[in-house]
Amino acid sequence: MNEKKASIDRLRISKFKLDALLDITLSINANLPTEVLLSKYESILRNNLGIGKILVFKHSTKWECILNGGFPEGFDKGIDVESQLLKFTEIAFRNEDLEIEGVDILIPVYNNYVPLAFILIGDIEEEGQGMSPVIKHLNFIQTISSIIIVAIENMRLSRESLRQEALKKELELAARMQQKLIPDNKTMPRDGGLVVNGFYFPHYEVGGDYYDCLKLSDTKTGFCIADVSGKGISAAILMSNFQAALRALFTCDVDLPALICKLNDLINANAAGEKFITFFVARYDSRTGLLEYVNAGHNPPVVYNTVTGQIIHLHSICVGIGMLDEIPGVEQKVLKIDDYSKMVLYTDGLSDLKGEDGREILTKEIVKYITNNDPVESNITKMLNKLGIPENNPDLFDDVSILAADLHR
Repeated sequence: MNEKKASIDRLRISKFKLDALLDITLSINANLPTEVLLSKYESILRNNLGIGKILVFKHSTKWECILNGGFPEGFDKGIDVESQLLKFTEIAFRNEDLEIEGVDILIPVYNNYVPLAFILIGDIEEEGQGMSPVIKHLNFIQTISSIIIVAIENMRLSRESLRQEALKKELELAARMQQKLIPDNKTMPRDGGLVVNGFYFPHYEVGGDYYDCLKLSDTKTGFCIADVSGKGISAAILMSNFQAALRALFTCDVDLPALICKLNDLINANAAGEKFITFFVARYDSRTGLLEYVNAGHNPPVVYNTVTGQIIHLHSICVGIGMLDEIPGVEQKVLKIDDYSKMVLYTDGLSDLKGEDGREILTKEIVKYITNNDPVESNITKMLNKLGIPENNPDLFDDVSILAADLHR
């Protein structure tokens, strides 16, 4: 009679274990949340197998306790996974190198030799008669623990993969938005007195580079180049708003300091102090040869006089746009172009590149290549080829944007 009862009990336990594994498997296939899986797991071990206490540490970006069933609140805070648990690669029992008060058995969960989790078990029936439920069902506990932990890790990896894919699509969208801001060279001035060319090489981490060339009147042309802080779609959207405002406000007779102040108000309203834009804007009159400009925290453009050999850097006059509520001391500068000169505007994707000496090249390469009588388009093309832009420079980590002009007099 006792043998028959024992046989029935074994059959009942075996059926329960199969049903539990099936339920867990179906729950995993149904993509139930981690919290639901852990709740089912805890119920199986504590309510059905009579295991009193269970603690689960799992690693994602760091080790953290994802389940505390039966242990005192805060018990997990007193356990250092790195120093106390990582040394275990097999199941460990109390008094066998496992010296954590209240923990009887440790079950490590590994995947491809990488530790994913540690299951700590305390058995409230250890003082009772018969075999401990932990020992009796150890293989099953180990199996279902591995299934649960691997499933939770796969769910995490799947979410991370989706997040990465979403980020990739966001960056692709930002890149497309950014490229739409950049004017085609076919639309640039190419008459006898003024020839303008742009060079734009977006990096896979999208920045907020922008340059433009606008015909303001029969003799006046506007130039600008800008770089918004940060990357991604937010930078591209901000720069898109900036471009729209600039094109609406930049006229043949607008006061450039007033233009800077209006743009500063716009960026402060849209970015709420979270982003700023370095910006260089110039207006060139081909009739008088006057180049009016304001540099708001941007890299200094380079002007080369092909007759005198003079190199001029158009340095920053004020802080970047959006850095302060009000920009103090905005001052317009004027440069007289008397001879055939070349002007090169650029972003820090170029100037921050490292030279052979390991230092940033700044404007050295620009000066090196434009100090001759060849058209500036040819100069910049040769420089980019020498620097391996865009494909062959391993130090390239940002967009490279250049606006170059031949100013003939």
